[in-house]
Amino acid sequence: MASIWFITGSQHLYGPEVLKQVADQSRTISDALADADEVVATIVAKPVLTDTDAIRRCLIDANSDDDCIGVIAWMHTFSPAKMWITGLDQLRKPLLHLHTQVNRDLPWDTIDMDFMNLNQAAHGDREFAYVQTRLRVPRTTIAGHVSDPEVLRRVGVWSRACVGAHAFRTLKVVRFGDNMRYVAVTEGDKVEVERRLGTSVNTYGVNELVAVVDAVSDTDADALATEYCDLYDVAAELRPGADRYESLQYSAKLELALRHFVIDGGYGAFTTSFEDLGGLKQLPGMAVQRLMADGIGFGGEGDWKTAVLGHALKAAGKGLPGGTSFMEDYTYHLEPGNNLILGAHMLEVCPTIAAGKPKIEIHPLGIGGKDDPVRMVFDAAPGDGVTLGLADLGDRLRFVSNEVEVVPVPFPMPKLPVARAVWKPMPNFSTSTECWLAAGGPHHTVLSTQLSAEHLENLAQMVGIELCLIDRDTTVRSFHKELRWSAAYHRLASGI
Repeated sequence: MASIWFITGSQHLYGPEVLKQVADQSRTISDALADADEVVATIVAKPVLTDTDAIRRCLIDANSDDDCIGVIAWMHTFSPAKMWITGLDQLRKPLLHLHTQVNRDLPWDTIDMDFMNLNQAAHGDREFAYVQTRLRVPRTTIAGHVSDPEVLRRVGVWSRACVGAHAFRTLKVVRFGDNMRYVAVTEGDKVEVERRLGTSVNTYGVNELVAVVDAVSDTDADALATEYCDLYDVAAELRPGADRYESLQYSAKLELALRHFVIDGGYGAFTTSFEDLGGLKQLPGMAVQRLMADGIGFGGEGDWKTAVLGHALKAAGKGLPGGTSFMEDYTYHLEPGNNLILGAHMLEVCPTIAAGKPKIEIHPLGIGGKDDPVRMVFDAAPGDGVTLGLADLGDRLRFVSNEVEVVPVPFPMPKLPVARAVWKPMPNFSTSTECWLAAGGPHHTVLSTQLSAEHLENLAQMVGIELCLIDRDTTVRSFHKELRWSAAYHRLASGI
């Protein structure tokens, strides 16, 4: 069970009676966070920390606890920050500095020096913040009272980013085949990704998957095909007894085989490539879509970096309205005053973003040289969202993100038999695309209508990866300056 540790700093100067009050009031704050629906992990209240050894041991224990996905720290009184140096220097879990106090309002008519000595977070947290800055500790800082819905919302956003960062650290990715030939942006340094994110990426020959597909019985495949007919609008030609039912049955075998290989094998994401299908009869389409709907990350054409992102963002967004999917900016609608991006892929768009019940259809693919693949066809539901891509710049990794508004599909597309989304990029088409191109953003992304730029900012800070965000306030001029400043910073920060 994912947990977030709540730790409170004080010191022995005030005596045991004050420290008991500190412990009681610390529990008041931790209970408020534990009771908040916005926080998506169990809050574990730790004893008040009052000396160097206790602090160091607590933060080392947080590192070694596999269930701990983050730490929230609050200095209730005044905790001399030199006590925190050795502990903070070793902390490897995401840190939230919560700058708060127990009382919302000052007791104006009774306030005295006893009250002042007990409630010193106003300057105690400044002492703590100084040493975090001095040590260059990555952290998020939230100031305000825990009765404020906005404070709880922000803590909730941070907690979801912790879930995403934890998903990175525990993720194994299986690649079936290699990247699409001659493509640059889907390449990347797997060693650096494992060092930075904790994600392990390894390749299996596609025929190892073929052997698992071939072992699936017709009986099991027929049972899953029956489930498809109950859940979706299945084309008549694919239904049991129809001319092309065998294609639906084979798609079911693909799904059952992928679930066994990927999920049972302990993997959280995978890739395929239409150029490397071995003995597979069709490129996995609906099978991929169904696994994505269950939280598995995916990248087409061997794009393992996007598969990694998909898994983490799905974990962070779990339980929120909307959906998260593998996506590609495919083509544009450049009507003056109504510029739109049509996002799609050959087959693999996740049905969590669907506006209605998906249709299951079969159509020629035109590439790959295999049988016609089965796929879900649908339009994406409207809503605010973000796209996120991961690029390897050689000297560092970079997240590139754009705030978007997914809109209703403006016209029917009866001859485009794939799942698709249409969106307006923020702040406008020209600014968005020019900035994305300048940042070297990839053509494969993850589209999420569950998460916001705030989630991504927290996540990028936790994993130490540069985030280039194109939002409603972006200008081309300011964005180019940001890229230059960021490049200078990262070169200096990396050392000689």
